[in-house]
Amino acid sequence: MPSVRLASFNVENLFARWRFRGDVDPAQANKKGWIVDESLFMELGDEDKAITAAAIEDVRADVLALQEVEGLDTLKHFRDQFLGLAEYPHVAGIDGNDPRLIDVAVMSRFPIVHVRSYQHLPDPDLPVERVFSRDCLEVDVDAGGAVVTLFVNHFKSMAGGRAATRRRRVNQVAAVMQIVRARFGDAGDAPFAVLGDLNDFPQRDQQGETALGDLLAWEAVENVVDRLPEDERWTHYWDDKEEYRQLDYVLLSRHLAERLDGPPQIYRQGMPLRAVRYRGDRLRGVGWDRPKASDHCAVAVDLEL
Repeated sequence: MPSVRLASFNVENLFARWRFRGDVDPAQANKKGWIVDESLFMELGDEDKAITAAAIEDVRADVLALQEVEGLDTLKHFRDQFLGLAEYPHVAGIDGNDPRLIDVAVMSRFPIVHVRSYQHLPDPDLPVERVFSRDCLEVDVDAGGAVVTLFVNHFKSMAGGRAATRRRRVNQVAAVMQIVRARFGDAGDAPFAVLGDLNDFPQRDQQGETALGDLLAWEAVENVVDRLPEDERWTHYWDDKEEYRQLDYVLLSRHLAERLDGPPQIYRQGMPLRAVRYRGDRLRGVGWDRPKASDHCAVAVDLEL
């Protein structure tokens, strides 16, 4: 019976280029062609990437879903420089819709046997727009004869306000559920996982709403982070409002959730020191804000397939 460690990690700006300043509209900056105005950018050093790699090594995932990767070439370069080709010989990623050029991707120790993009799907409220901010990347991994399907996502951020951006995430939830149902039906008895940075949290707002409500209530999947004590479920720290929330998810099908070997694990060693709720050890070199592995935590589960 194969054993697989599956994880998701928003690696925050895994770029092989400059990073846009906070007050720059990347959609406009990108239209300026190949003329580089360095006043629009800040440098991302090797320190952050080395700590990100150390965090990935700590997680020890066999299959790792990633968010905020510039592209497949960048991911391969990062892997080769900091992890080694032999560590993750199989990678998958397709350029998506984000104007900042951040994509979702997968690194795997097992063969990747199927990849499909859904970035073309229209938004039902705005047909000229695409429903997915990045993509819903469908990836089949052959884990020692047992095929597991991943639906890797990075939903619309809450920048601009949770309520103001909710509709886009609601539409993304509906699209993901439609994609999974088209592939596997509605029973949850297939080996699949919906995972990634869903950019919203389970707790409802004052109007009693959360964009993830339908997905988290779907009987076909389980938010396995709920198996942890409530105060241990956070995966992201937002210092503007001192919020520790779960934004990162591994939603296992009921079929896979029954094969979960122990509780999920959340890796916070690469978080910046400003996330003071975490009092455990940090990776070498982590600073108050930078350098760091990411502003998100990796979430990992062990499965006996």
